[in-house]
Amino acid sequence: MSIAPPDTSDAVATPVTFTSLHPTPLQIPALLRLPASSPHPAPAVVIAHGSAGPDSRGPSYARVLNEAGIATLEIDMWAPRGLKGGLDRPKSIPDTLSDVFGAFKFLASHTNIDPRRIGIMGFSWGGVLSMLTATTPYAAKYLTPGERFAAHAPLYPVCYLYNNAPGFEFASFTGAPVFIQCGELDTYDLPDTGEKLVRSLASVAPGLLSIKTYPGATHGFDRDEPAMTVTDPFSHLGKGGEVLFAPNPEAAAEARAATAAFFGRVFAL
Repeated sequence: MSIAPPDTSDAVATPVTFTSLHPTPLQIPALLRLPASSPHPAPAVVIAHGSAGPDSRGPSYARVLNEAGIATLEIDMWAPRGLKGGLDRPKSIPDTLSDVFGAFKFLASHTNIDPRRIGIMGFSWGGVLSMLTATTPYAAKYLTPGERFAAHAPLYPVCYLYNNAPGFEFASFTGAPVFIQCGELDTYDLPDTGEKLVRSLASVAPGLLSIKTYPGATHGFDRDEPAMTVTDPFSHLGKGGEVLFAPNPEAAAEARAATAAFFGRVFAL
């Protein structure tokens, strides 16, 4: 089992609700953590959960980000839809883009948040959202000119999807950096799927995309929950099959530190 970092930050946690950007808006519950000792307005990161819903990963990454002086907003996309998680999830990942862009609008209007330094990260389903929000068509659909997420840190975002499925076009970018983290043994993809994707876009987005692949790590390697195996029709390059989620304490600690370092560099902390 992974070992979550102790909470040594001085962040003040406040339950909040914000409005999604759907035509009929949803009220999205979230937990806002504001580091008390950080200068305000502070940078912030939206944390988007995976298919299972909110779990140990959100608080684990929030802790290290808060310690770095970064506010966090852990959102719950399933609660307003009455979903339990797992395969009980929305039919379309792009449908939940309205949730995360609504989170951006909420943070950008907050007096203690710097609207120019709002990033996004997420796990699996949330990782896909972290990828798609970096593209110009989706950013232009939901945000006004001049607005954008400043940085994107997707974890195991099912890399085979991009430029291979409708709605997952990944070729025109806002200019914000994207840092992808994957597990070598993630059976949604092949071990080198993510790295091939990044290489294929090197000429389109020079210097914007980077990737780190953790040897021996599965999908969801940074969870604190016990290991489990699920069946997902989108796994194995879309052929479907079993996916192992196995905690990897070393890779999890490295990924959390790498995520905080990435946002720290982009936010000039």
